[in-house]
Amino acid sequence: MSRARHTLRMLLLLILAASGLSGQTNPTVDVNMRLSFPKLATRRAVPSAVFWLKPLQETPPAPFVPERRYTLQQKNRMFKPHLLIIPVGGVVQFPNADPFFHNVFSLFDGKRFDLGLYEAGSTKSVTFSREGISYIFCNIHPEMSAVILTLSTALYDVADPKGAFHLSYVRSGDYELHIWIEGVGQADLNKMVRRVHVAPGSADLGSVQIPAALLGTPAHTNMYGQAYDHDVKPTY
Repeated sequence: MSRARHTLRMLLLLILAASGLSGQTNPTVDVNMRLSFPKLATRRAVPSAVFWLKPLQETPPAPFVPERRYTLQQKNRMFKPHLLIIPVGGVVQFPNADPFFHNVFSLFDGKRFDLGLYEAGSTKSVTFSREGISYIFCNIHPEMSAVILTLSTALYDVADPKGAFHLSYVRSGDYELHIWIEGVGQADLNKMVRRVHVAPGSADLGSVQIPAALLGTPAHTNMYGQAYDHDVKPTY
């Protein structure tokens, strides 16, 4: 997450906190949570992870302040950044900064699209109109992958290298807690969704244990649902 984006999000949460404190009816809370990988080898890095809180019932919403532009660049046969978090309705540009063709696509529930073949120096865009997780690939280069997480709430955090999350200026109330962990399948992620109550003070949401067996990097198919032909080298 860029420093400017983080600063903007924290400013919004601070404004929401100030408005809540002015009425003394809904104080704000510092929220902490941790991921635990009991059987993860120490030499292996903690996978990318995000957690977010969706306000329930009468809990005040935490709107996501959109930026003017979101970009997922293709360069050196990589997507940069690998993880992009955007609001519902966000528009993402996909510029091709490589000297050869790319074909960006996603077949997942967050947003299904196929940008087709496009040349070096050109760009295409996609509007992400609903919440969800979109896994992004290139139909030409199987090693390319990225994740776009589309949220309706500004109450989210990306795990630090130790698997810890921290949110400031969260209003007390009831929330639905969601977690995304790279390498964990959607069915297992759905089982981690739970309702939490954030009370005044400092809220510790505890530790969520992630069995190493859930982690993996399953091979993905091309946009036709077929395996990539690794014996054929792309001519571009």
